[in-house]
Amino acid sequence: MTVSSGSSPRSVLCVDVGSTFTKAALVDPGGEVRTAATPTTHTTDVLDGVHLLARLLGAGPKTPTLACSSAGGGLRIAVVGYERQVTAEAGRRVALNAGGKVVHVTSGALASKGVAALRAARPDIVLLVGGTDGGNSDVLLHNAVRLARARVAMPVVVAGNREAGGEVADVLQSTGRRYALTDNVLPAIGEVAPEGARAAIREAFLRHVIGGKGLSRGRAFADLVRAPTPDAVLAGVEVLASATHQDVLVVDVGGATTDVYSVVAPEPGAERSRAEVVGPLPATRTVEADLGVRWNAEGVVEAARREGLATSPGLAPYAASLTSRPDHLPADAGERDLDLEIARLAATAAVRRHGRSPGPGRPPRDLSRVGLVLGSGGVLRYADPGRAAGVLGAVSTDYGGGWPVPRAPRSGIDEAYLLFVVGLLAGDMPELAAQLALRLADATVGVAG
Repeated sequence: MTVSSGSSPRSVLCVDVGSTFTKAALVDPGGEVRTAATPTTHTTDVLDGVHLLARLLGAGPKTPTLACSSAGGGLRIAVVGYERQVTAEAGRRVALNAGGKVVHVTSGALASKGVAALRAARPDIVLLVGGTDGGNSDVLLHNAVRLARARVAMPVVVAGNREAGGEVADVLQSTGRRYALTDNVLPAIGEVAPEGARAAIREAFLRHVIGGKGLSRGRAFADLVRAPTPDAVLAGVEVLASATHQDVLVVDVGGATTDVYSVVAPEPGAERSRAEVVGPLPATRTVEADLGVRWNAEGVVEAARREGLATSPGLAPYAASLTSRPDHLPADAGERDLDLEIARLAATAAVRRHGRSPGPGRPPRDLSRVGLVLGSGGVLRYADPGRAAGVLGAVSTDYGGGWPVPRAPRSGIDEAYLLFVVGLLAGDMPELAAQLALRLADATVGVAG
């Protein structure tokens, strides 16, 4: 268990219940923060860990509590769309933005084989999209009928052609399917609108998913949770960009995945490429499920090989050994060096994928005006600050990666793990959220080019 110092009278308690650790931060109205962490109490009730941290931090029984969660495998989303490179791609991007792990994407008219593949992916939620507003609705309606008649029990979020929404809702309702109808994710070619689907996915997660993962007895935990953890983090990144008036890049290197978040304001007067039928999102997230410092350390070595990134001689055998012992802690300085090398390679490969052109004739994500690069993840938080900064420096100066690197960024590590806190506070206490975001930014340093 770890605890940081600070005082916290009349506070709000923010909690992130993860698959491995539960983290908590007690924030007082002046912005003072106390933090603590403990292994997630899977074998009893995840609220046991939450209550333990509340007592440890001095939170009273009436202290307001806000929570997010990625426990139980997080939020698994399947996307069913019309054309793979158009509405299905828009749906995939929106699902990632909503904090989901996209486990299946299919396009076109669903047949029996497609429904079977969808079920096999075991999604928690299906995001059903298709057609621009006023455009084609045949495939959207066909897929709604297949989902209504299939043995698919998970809730369906409908975010397709607005004109067909009522008919799609009638079809799903006729067989008792749980569904939510929201705005089209692609109202027009080149225009992605994530807000409605993001809110509907979050609501479906809270109402139908989080309580069904067997994490806790009763409804108390489900009533506490506000969002999937990645959704809360993305909200925190958005606050950070807004509070500092700059583009932001965040790299979260975890044990199983490496997540990259960026908020990029469109350049004034910039025109979108005609090849971009699915326009860019100002705030976006990508998840690299093969890049992690424990469960997927071998994936990092393979990605480094494909990317032409140099590795040390002992890295491959060390990475291979971690697959069977994902809870391993480095035993000496040599293993700490190898962990940071895995983190550096994972971060570099993940940001390359995040920033590169998504296809022929389509531009890369313009990260050249990023003013702040922030690192997160235990491997960076618990490393020597200078060595952790070196990981971010490698990302910021990756001139051979095929994406426009930031011109003059500052960098830092979210050592107190505050981004999720900022995201949870953003809705009800925006001023306090902005204050904490500015504190994160103030702790950054310049990166040598």
